[in-house]
Amino acid sequence: MDIIILGQQLLGYIPLGDIVLYMAPLNLFMFASALAFTTLIAISKTETQVEAEFGTLKDKGVTVDKKEFKIRRFLAIVCGLATAGAMITGDVFDFTLFVCLIGIVNIGIVAAVKQVDVLDAAFQYGLVAMIATLPLFGGAAMMLAATGTISLLEIVNIPTTTMMIFGSILLFLGVAGETGVAPFYATKAEMFRTPGSPFLLIIHLSSLLVIVRVIEILLIINKPF
Repeated sequence: MDIIILGQQLLGYIPLGDIVLYMAPLNLFMFASALAFTTLIAISKTETQVEAEFGTLKDKGVTVDKKEFKIRRFLAIVCGLATAGAMITGDVFDFTLFVCLIGIVNIGIVAAVKQVDVLDAAFQYGLVAMIATLPLFGGAAMMLAATGTISLLEIVNIPTTTMMIFGSILLFLGVAGETGVAPFYATKAEMFRTPGSPFLLIIHLSSLLVIVRVIEILLIINKPF
């Protein structure tokens, strides 16, 4: 099995020891999508959330003040850049670092909101994300112990062992916890009750792109084809 899956061709790579950046059509598309969306966030303003008041026919507008707006925009930009980096990195350890950074800034994007329900949901998601760092980095460490390298360009040429399979399972569990996908989505869903679109959309986009990327990495490690 080649380093590139899904019928892609390797367009080029930048080797920095075990730290490798490689370019392929799918990876570059996801990289460009993350950067484009991050650019839109950098120049966008937040929408006003309209909430219905219980027992009346009145609506209440919830806005984001300027200080909170600047904090959340900065964190959303960091999230977008970390997502873009995760799309083209060719080594397992840097991928785990980018994923961990995405989890941290996702919490920060909603933690700046002064709403009890939202802060409670962010706290619960934060607990899951912190616990997920153990299998996330544990899987990367197990991959290094089993192969002697973290470069996917080298791992693809090494026969798959039981320890590599177990390490890839831990890696997937760590990514699932950090991005808040099923079965951990319940802790993350309540976070979207907060006002502040489009900043919240980068949380969705980062989760989607990272899951696609980790599937590619798992296929490279386990070589099912």
